[in-house]
Amino acid sequence: MSFDTRAGTRGARQPKGRLLRWMNTLMARRIGRRGGGKFMGFDALVLRTVGRKSGVERTTPVGWFAAPDGSRLIVASAAGAPGNPAWYYNLAANPDKVRIDLDGRTIDVRAEQLHGPERDEAWKLITTASPRFAEYQVKTDRELPVIRLVERS
Repeated sequence: MSFDTRAGTRGARQPKGRLLRWMNTLMARRIGRRGGGKFMGFDALVLRTVGRKSGVERTTPVGWFAAPDGSRLIVASAAGAPGNPAWYYNLAANPDKVRIDLDGRTIDVRAEQLHGPERDEAWKLITTASPRFAEYQVKTDRELPVIRLVERS
C-alpha cells in the first residue's frame, strides 16, 4: 500500500524541538527497559525507522492498538498538526526496514498504510479505544494516516 498522505493546511501546533527529542529519548528508554508499557495513556512501543535522508536509525515511542488479525496499528497523528510526523516519511521511504521494541524484544515488521474500508474499520477500532484520536482528526484537514505493522518472518 502506498504512503500518500499530504500535509494539510490547518491544524494544531506540531510538537518539535529539543525538549520533545529529550522526552522521546527518555520514554523510548523507559519503554525498552520495561519491555513495553504506557505512554500518554496508550499501550506503547518503540518504533525504529531508518531516516529517509540520513540512513540513520531513528527511535520514536508511539501508542499502538491491536488489530483483529494480530498486527499492530499506529496513527501518524502529530497531535492533529497539519504535517505528518517525520517518522511517517521514514516509513514511506523504507517500509521493509522497520523494527519495533515490544515485550522486551525487537521485532522486524513491515509497515503498510491503510486506505478505504480497511482504514475506516481500523479507525473505528482506534477511536473507540482512544477518543483522543478523533479529537486530533478534528484539529486538522489532513486524513490521519493509519499504519499497520506486520511482523516479518
